[in-house]
Amino acid sequence: MEHIWLYLSLVLMSLYSVSLILVLLYSLSQLNLLWNYVQFKKKKEKNPILDISDPEKVPFITIQLPVFNELYVIERLLECINLIDYPRAKLEIQVLDDSTDESVELTRGLVENLKQDSLDITQIRRKDRVGFKAGALKEGLITAKGEFIAIFDADFLPQSDWLLHTVPHFKNKEIGVVQTRWSHINRDYSVLTQIQAFALDAHFTLEQVGRNSKNHFMNFNGTAGIWRKECILDAGNWEGDTLTEDLDLSYRAQLKDWKFKYLEDVETPSELPVVMSSIRSQQFRWNKGGAENFQKMAKKVIRSENIKLSTKLHSVLHLLNSTMFLNVFFVGVLSIPMLYIKNEWGHLSLYFDLSSFFIVSTLIFFSCYWVLYRYMKGGGLLNFLEYIKLFFTFYTIAMGFSYHNSLAVLEGHRGKRSDFIRTPKFNIKTLKDSWKKNKYTSKKVSKNIVIEGLLTLYFLFGMYSAFVVGEAGDFGLFPFHLMLFIGFGFVFVNSFRTQA
Repeated sequence: MEHIWLYLSLVLMSLYSVSLILVLLYSLSQLNLLWNYVQFKKKKEKNPILDISDPEKVPFITIQLPVFNELYVIERLLECINLIDYPRAKLEIQVLDDSTDESVELTRGLVENLKQDSLDITQIRRKDRVGFKAGALKEGLITAKGEFIAIFDADFLPQSDWLLHTVPHFKNKEIGVVQTRWSHINRDYSVLTQIQAFALDAHFTLEQVGRNSKNHFMNFNGTAGIWRKECILDAGNWEGDTLTEDLDLSYRAQLKDWKFKYLEDVETPSELPVVMSSIRSQQFRWNKGGAENFQKMAKKVIRSENIKLSTKLHSVLHLLNSTMFLNVFFVGVLSIPMLYIKNEWGHLSLYFDLSSFFIVSTLIFFSCYWVLYRYMKGGGLLNFLEYIKLFFTFYTIAMGFSYHNSLAVLEGHRGKRSDFIRTPKFNIKTLKDSWKKNKYTSKKVSKNIVIEGLLTLYFLFGMYSAFVVGEAGDFGLFPFHLMLFIGFGFVFVNSFRTQA
């Protein structure tokens, strides 16, 4: 029995160590991206700009709007598109409508009204949803007249001058994509929207600028960007074999030596999901799709002879982004048995100092995100205190999502196929708006929510363990277990509350 316990302890210690080291490596890559970001902000980049002041030289643009059962936001979306400032003779709108509900007729009526307003707009319907969003985009591309293809999801509200700020950057024939930064009209609606906005702000500043400024691979974000049609076709067109078709096509295009341009200063307003069930489905899709793309693209990146080593390293870690949730989950779950093993094997105290790696990683993330927050909100003591509250709220709840997102990652790495579950839209802008009558919200309670409830109790046990291990207790992991307890408890309670 003693040998079995010894063997099991060694296995758990090995898994724990590997997970800690991978999280640390990821945090170091974020630190490098921060360095890139700060260096970029110090210099004033000048790029050749395409002159579109002459209507005769203005390139033809197709705007694709992939929609699926968007009853609450389709009118708002089409109103924004109708206000786009661009020569009507050089603009085409494709509403790629895969809807299966009454929104089909609503969209048809709106499209007919816009045609009367001299807008070249078409509602494109398919017999089935083969390939889901990727399939719809590919279908529309067959008849698209534009040299450039702009894409907006239904929850986005592009400003009227959006094309005037993006199209000119295609003067360089090597640029295949121009991506803009997302902003959020309902970021202060709730704690859930605040932490989503916080995470996305980090992605659209630190990561996108940090990669793009050094010509590392970045990704088109599925919306609020514009493609050169030639680039899409040269890269092999849209494919629906992963749940993140945008990341897939981005990597295939960059492997073909196309350049991407990221515009941090051009914002595209959007609406964040406000219901836990919607956030869960979106997180599952993004994280599973990331793992699927790691399986699909990592070897191609590593074997490519045209990519520098630093870009390969960042690309592999980029494709492993979602897998970090799996490592965080392992660290959390294994930290409790580690607490007991540590106090039984005191002679291995040096090994258990590895736990400080997570503290180091946390401090790196904290520092990186503070720099970004200061750029956006300004410095000062009050802003710093507000940042501390926001960071630890985000960090705690993100850990609470680690089990849910780990399941997605494991499915992605295993190659298990699943449908593209779209995120319900709500048309919520202010605190007075309600989501409760939205017909698209899920009413089912997943069995995984019950497991998250059990994990909440598990980490409560971890907090209790701090008082009973050893002769005087061991409180080194108490703050970590407290955050896990709060994080999983928050996700558990809110999952039930917003499923009703």
